[in-house]
Amino acid sequence: MAVKYPITVTQTTNSRLHTVDFENIPFGKVISDHMFVVDFNGKEWVDPRIVPFEKFEISPANLALHYGQSIFEGMKASKRNGEPVLFRADMHARRFNISAERMCMPQLPEELFLQALSMLIDLDRDWIPEKEDYSMYLRPLMFATDEYFGVHASEKYRFLIFTGPVGPYYPKPVNLWVEEVFTRAAQGGVGEAKCAGNYGASLLPAVRAKQAGYVQVMWMDAVEKKYVQEVGTMNLFFVMDGKVITPATTGTILRGITRDSFLTLLKDWGYTVEDRLISITEITDAYWRGQLQECFGAGTAAVVSHVSAITWRDRKMELPPVDETHRPVATRLKKYINRLRMGLEPDTYGWLSAVGNTGVWEMVEEHEIAK
Repeated sequence: MAVKYPITVTQTTNSRLHTVDFENIPFGKVISDHMFVVDFNGKEWVDPRIVPFEKFEISPANLALHYGQSIFEGMKASKRNGEPVLFRADMHARRFNISAERMCMPQLPEELFLQALSMLIDLDRDWIPEKEDYSMYLRPLMFATDEYFGVHASEKYRFLIFTGPVGPYYPKPVNLWVEEVFTRAAQGGVGEAKCAGNYGASLLPAVRAKQAGYVQVMWMDAVEKKYVQEVGTMNLFFVMDGKVITPATTGTILRGITRDSFLTLLKDWGYTVEDRLISITEITDAYWRGQLQECFGAGTAAVVSHVSAITWRDRKMELPPVDETHRPVATRLKKYINRLRMGLEPDTYGWLSAVGNTGVWEMVEEHEIAK
């Protein structure tokens, strides 16, 4: 049964919507009018509110700046038959709390997460582009707010959500460098948590790869440096000899919601799907035998990102051109998700949620929360 929280709403008096060129939206650089904020005072979540987007004032002693207690989610809202919808919002709420637990942070009630999303998107619905491969990106975020510099978990936190319209994340296929020096995550670490430190640690290898002419890096495991993990910020899929293979999530790989959706679809469509360890040598052997047919990344931002080439040491593996004939699996997956969001496919799996009183949350009871 859904819960209604008493979220106060203060609308902006100076909307920036008219300044946006919806035909040319750079990813991540345009932010909508409003944001949701709620604070954890050490005991409970207090003062949930939607306010105009603004900057925060933060102490130099803020614990998140020193010790990295900061987690986030990445989600999208789109319009289906003219009305805003969310894709698998409940799974994002659940995964957010899994990250919070690993980073020693308080759980956020899933009902509050979903209600805040719904109200915020409904308020800024005009910011959602109505164009294929375009959407409103949603950034739920929690960070520590205690102010001292001893190594200790914070007692106080702030959770917020802000949004912005986006275009394609990778407009072209990407070429990858197999990274064997730097490591993204190790067993027992925070690889499964969507925490800021994971992404900060990935930047230097990514910059070096770009300087060498590659778009992103393909991560190997931390121990043997032979098993494929992720690519950049996405899960990976390979189509080899007609089988679809994705690296197993063994504690070092983010449990992607797009990944989970793809596994469901592929199995229902009759593909042979394998969720297991896969080595770089197995991939190269398949390539030289002519059996590596597709490689693509899967994630919220890009949905599908086709891989044009993989370079491992001195071996460059060039993959087929991107079209429905040569890339039938990835093309079909991306087309299905896009059509589902636009209302051109029936929501067979119940993955979409409308926003507002009858969608993601519904008004059934009042929940007492401190002001």
